[in-house]
Amino acid sequence: MNRISSFPPIISKDSKILILGSVPGIKSLEMQEYYAHPQNKFWKILFELFQEEFTTNYSEKLNFLERNHIAVWDVIDSCERKGSLDTEIKSENHHNILQLLEDFPNIKVIYCNGQKCFKTLGKILPQDFEIPIFVLPSTSPAYTIPYEKKLEDWSILKNY
Repeated sequence: MNRISSFPPIISKDSKILILGSVPGIKSLEMQEYYAHPQNKFWKILFELFQEEFTTNYSEKLNFLERNHIAVWDVIDSCERKGSLDTEIKSENHHNILQLLEDFPNIKVIYCNGQKCFKTLGKILPQDFEIPIFVLPSTSPAYTIPYEKKLEDWSILKNY
């Protein structure tokens, strides 16, 4: 089985919100872009929440994140996985999330894109961790709740 690796974080000194995923899917790895699968609702949800016009241009998406003080990364640095499903992840190594938060002290909240990310984060952070963490429904097409429900749940981002 092939070992896959995540991307570097998209983050700036002004980032206040950290959105964590598990590890990039096949399409994202192919395109070398976060959330590149056309059926993944990540970008659509964020643009709608912040009332900005959606774009497929990746550098414009990155500008959007910076403008809105949003950082994006994955909890898993590398793993073995057949296909793109989180349930297929094996032999995972984790990113040093604590170091990232130390390096970027403006992060005020962490949102987990899906359960796998949330459960993994729970294993790697200390018990006395202070920053609020929220688990949100996965934006992946594999998680088949209606778009409107995902959008509603993700609207909590507007609180920060």
